[in-house]
Amino acid sequence: MSLHPNADPHCIFCKIVAGQIPSRKVYEDDDIYAFHDIAPWAPVHFLLIPKQHIPSMAQVTPEHERLLGRMMVLAPKLALELGCRPYPEGGFRIIANTGADGAQEVHHLHLHVMGGPRPWARG
Repeated sequence: MSLHPNADPHCIFCKIVAGQIPSRKVYEDDDIYAFHDIAPWAPVHFLLIPKQHIPSMAQVTPEHERLLGRMMVLAPKLALELGCRPYPEGGFRIIANTGADGAQEVHHLHLHVMGGPRPWARG
């Protein structure tokens, strides 16, 4: 598989999308890729990423509205499929770390989706 046309060849998440680095895939379509976190904080912990390289939420523009909307609609569907209990007794957390002060480690926009029975390892 090859890199997305808007990929950064040095980005680990772009390489995951391209299949150059293995991941435990949760979901994939033409624009979005979801996979299990390699160091989960909760019983359910996966990442939702756009296939195109967007460095962070700070670089989001109006052209990304549809994509981000689809990611936000997909998050609860996948959370339930992967074992989160339904709202209101259950639930999940969605986090988008942005920049150094926001604890972003990989500079490719990604949403952490975490849930499942407590206690969690972190969070």
